[in-house]
Amino acid sequence: MKVRNMALCGAFAAFLTLCAWISVPMGSIAFTMQTFGVLFALGLLGGKWGSVSILVYLLIGATGVPVFSGFQGGFGVLLGATGGYLTGFLFSALIFWLLTAIFPGKKALLPAMLAALAGCYLFGTLWYSCFYAPGLPLGSILSVCVLPYLIPDVLKLSLAFFLTRKLSRFV
Repeated sequence: MKVRNMALCGAFAAFLTLCAWISVPMGSIAFTMQTFGVLFALGLLGGKWGSVSILVYLLIGATGVPVFSGFQGGFGVLLGATGGYLTGFLFSALIFWLLTAIFPGKKALLPAMLAALAGCYLFGTLWYSCFYAPGLPLGSILSVCVLPYLIPDVLKLSLAFFLTRKLSRFV
């Protein structure tokens, strides 16, 4: 069972890389499919192994392998404008894991995914506002970090939820 889970973690770390490479530049924060990949990994693998796959992805990227959006890699990317979102993926995974551990069952999946997405927004927006736009009004920060991504991310969350429900019995 552990070998299977480790293989799935590696496969989803690779899947997150592919999701990062599907990227549309939009200012300092690109539109990517990473949130879909994160939520899909969490939905299919669960909180524990989904978190491990995200951690593996981040560690691979931190070593310099170009797994992040724009074919970037290195620790500097984790400290850049989007670094809060990248590390926020792990924060999101921990939120998902906690909620699904407290409320086990299929009914907790959608609320846990929503909370995970909100956690990623929170972590990424705080990072951006503290290190890249200190003193900027909250409305301006939200117009850069959250508002342009809400509808696409809700669609990605819906797709991750739907695919998780359909494919979980095969994993």
